[in-house]
Amino acid sequence: MALKFHQQIISDLLEDSNGGLVILSSGLSLAKLIASLLILHSPSQGTLLLLLSPASQSLKSRILHQLSSLSSPPPAEITSDLPANHRHSLYSSGNPFFITPRILIVDLLTQRIPVSSLAGIFILNAHSLSETSTEAFIVRIVKTLNASAYVRAFSDRPQAMVSGFAKTERTMRALFLRRLHLWPRFQLDVSQELEREPPEVVDIRVSMSSYMVGIQKAIIEVMDACLKEMRKTNKVDVDDLTVESGLFKSFDEIVRRQLDPIWHTLGKRTKQLVSDLKTLRKLLDYLVRYDAVSFLKFLDTLRVAESYRSVWLFAESSYKIFDFAKKRVYRLIKASEVKSKEHVKNTSGKKRKFKGDSASVEAVGGAMATSGDTGVVIEEVLEEAPKWKVLREILLETQEEREKQTLSEEDNSDNYGMVLVACKDERSCMQLEDCITNNPQKVMREEWEMYLLSKIEIRNVQTPQKKKQKTPKGFGILDGVVPVTTIQSSEGSSVCRQEHEALMAAASSIRKLGKTTASGDNNNPEAQVDKASSTKGKAKKESSSLRRPIRSCSKKKKNSEPEIVTGSENEEKVSEASTSGPREASDAHPDGAKKLPPVHFYALESDQPILDVLKPSVIIVYHPDMSFVREIEVYKAENPLKNLKVYFLFYDESTEVQKFEASIHRENGAFESLIRQKSSMMIPVDQDGLCMGSNSSTDYPASSTQNSLTRKAGGRKEIEKETQVIVDMREFMSSLPNVLHQKGMKIIPVTLEVGDYILSPSICVERKSIQDLFQSFTSGRLFHQVEMMSRYYRIPVLLIEFSQDKSFSFQSASDISDDVTPYNIISKLSLLVLHFPRLRILWSRSLHATAEIFTTLKSNQDEPDESRAIRVGVPSEEGIIENDIRAENYNTSAVEFLRRLPGVSDANYRSIMEKCKSLSELASLPVEELAEIMGGQKVAKSLREFLDAKYPTLL
Repeated sequence: MALKFHQQIISDLLEDSNGGLVILSSGLSLAKLIASLLILHSPSQGTLLLLLSPASQSLKSRILHQLSSLSSPPPAEITSDLPANHRHSLYSSGNPFFITPRILIVDLLTQRIPVSSLAGIFILNAHSLSETSTEAFIVRIVKTLNASAYVRAFSDRPQAMVSGFAKTERTMRALFLRRLHLWPRFQLDVSQELEREPPEVVDIRVSMSSYMVGIQKAIIEVMDACLKEMRKTNKVDVDDLTVESGLFKSFDEIVRRQLDPIWHTLGKRTKQLVSDLKTLRKLLDYLVRYDAVSFLKFLDTLRVAESYRSVWLFAESSYKIFDFAKKRVYRLIKASEVKSKEHVKNTSGKKRKFKGDSASVEAVGGAMATSGDTGVVIEEVLEEAPKWKVLREILLETQEEREKQTLSEEDNSDNYGMVLVACKDERSCMQLEDCITNNPQKVMREEWEMYLLSKIEIRNVQTPQKKKQKTPKGFGILDGVVPVTTIQSSEGSSVCRQEHEALMAAASSIRKLGKTTASGDNNNPEAQVDKASSTKGKAKKESSSLRRPIRSCSKKKKNSEPEIVTGSENEEKVSEASTSGPREASDAHPDGAKKLPPVHFYALESDQPILDVLKPSVIIVYHPDMSFVREIEVYKAENPLKNLKVYFLFYDESTEVQKFEASIHRENGAFESLIRQKSSMMIPVDQDGLCMGSNSSTDYPASSTQNSLTRKAGGRKEIEKETQVIVDMREFMSSLPNVLHQKGMKIIPVTLEVGDYILSPSICVERKSIQDLFQSFTSGRLFHQVEMMSRYYRIPVLLIEFSQDKSFSFQSASDISDDVTPYNIISKLSLLVLHFPRLRILWSRSLHATAEIFTTLKSNQDEPDESRAIRVGVPSEEGIIENDIRAENYNTSAVEFLRRLPGVSDANYRSIMEKCKSLSELASLPVEELAEIMGGQKVAKSLREFLDAKYPTLL
């Protein structure tokens, strides 16, 4: 074990045979800690070790990687695809296994696991647990059957452990744990080890462009305005409503947690404000993450998607966001100004610079050609991200330093190491890779062309029937000229229309250029435009995979472009990359012909152990992330002799810096809160020294039984019969089986075709959460489910279960209309009850309320039969439904037809079915017999008249 604080954590866990809860700072190699504990487990002892698979697969993949690097056999995974007998043999082997909580709880309830030989359980996502979670259910059963089994829970998200009231203490009670191990970054042992041999750090602050500063300022102003509107509602804690807290995803959870209980009483404006704050946070993130064209495209999408209901779009500063975003990409100028500049410069229009603009501007074909002095054209700005230039300078500086070390003949094994560039997502990696291998201006031009072509595609989708009119060459907007109307200065809509038409003109010019320069595929001109970026398009299609091949940027000759080399070809000679035209990067970058070191671009969202795989000597953190910074520290501590240089790229005075610093402060604050909670934490302990869970009142004799009245047989305790509930396997994704088990019910997990819970031979329950209820109505699944329950059970029940922390209401009373509407949930429920009169609807406020309702329903009822419940709804080999509650299988279509006849009601249709075997027999009966069967002369007469009515014909 290389890290000493990991050794200390392991020794602390081994001291307590009951286990413990470990909370680490983010990025301190939780996977390596768990892998070391797995190595200490010896399968020869015949003891079983189970690891509950986390929701995120990244931690699992990191653990497997660490075990493989240490030449230790990785744990196998137990899935639902394995048959039950095979799973039982695996449990008996004593090896460690990954297993999902749903499979484990079912196998525990069906007694497929030898719990007596279970050594312990690893829970890898302690921050997502609660008293009603499946993990708590598992631990309670295991502790009941094997008190010596240990439970070791881990979490590297301290912020999540302090959300809510006493979250950590309640989690420890649910897992029967007594010891809490806190390991923050500022802990003395951790800080000393990570700071003993620190890497060389270069903090580079990049100045944002003036337009980026303006956009950021406008977004913050709009966000502040939305927060002020939220404060006016007086329904949210004002302390949480700050711009700094609004930079994090957890802000949405904080606001929703406060508003959920009263969500149905809020107006549309308040609900929209919550959504707008999320959108504004995305805008701040995308501003510093993506290029100018992609940011403008995202804004265009927001304008279309949210224009009619959004609040932030109507804020005072919102127009600046759109205006500055456009100015980063293009600007509108009169065609006369373009012609005058062309005449003065005497150029052909291939490349030119405009006053006040430092970027090169290219005209595509005849995009800026004009036919008069009254036109408007698009002047391309295509502002590059300021970090792009800095990134290239760092790579060149790195290569120069390596060349100097080579000339000085210094023995440095890190001289040829990989340069790692860490970005937020895969898209940023792709784009930066293009910027290194190509001219950045060329990358911007590709984005700009795709942006314009997308506008044409949108227009064609909106008007597919409109045929393209043939116009003479040099006339109309297809040649890049938009006539200027005389009222343009007085009407804003005219300006927007001219801007749109100018964009269409530029897009049409690009399409025409693609037609003239392409050498084939005339039926798809857009494909010709994108031919130069076909490699990029292919790469984007492959970006869905978590692990990308190693991409190295190197140069073979002095004038050759950087090449992309896969991981398998990294050490081989690769032929020079062929170019389709003259190199443009050398004009924009004088150093473009210089050699670059091998570079690998890594997406932080993939969360892979990239440092241990690549062993880089230079790391460029393009998008700062707190967890990745900690991983770099751990990597350097494990390799103290390695020369490591780390560059941090920050936009100066940006929310990027503020968010990074705030994330560190939030984590430190969370650990300080946990330290205070640990000092005053109260966990009950029973006589055996084991921690009692929050449900101890159900597992231990209650005090009320000891004070029973002596009149009742001297206080003798009555023998209570064991109640049982048959539960569908799919229901173990919810927490209700756990709560029912806490109430003392025996849970029998089976696969049910009809219903979710069988309480008795006659009561079948279909449980629906609010979200599932709406989806079931939309898909029509609920109608079929209720129909099946009504067919096979005497008392079909629809249970509508609300969350405990949310409002116990679908909608406010003012939203309930008097008429039946097809889209109203109350109307749908009313129609469902009218169609199935025997259906009973239960409304439950929470899981615990549902358990109380089930207990009441089961009183004075027989226990359900497991074998019968499994067969219900399953066709037999003869095609007859087994165990139908009726004497025989009726023709359901004929029964439905019968119930719709005049005079037939729920009170008499069963007696009609007993007397008549078919509809034809019913139609032949006289009125007297019908009156006797149907229970009245009036209803019999109405049915007879309906059957004897003459059918009018046209003959």
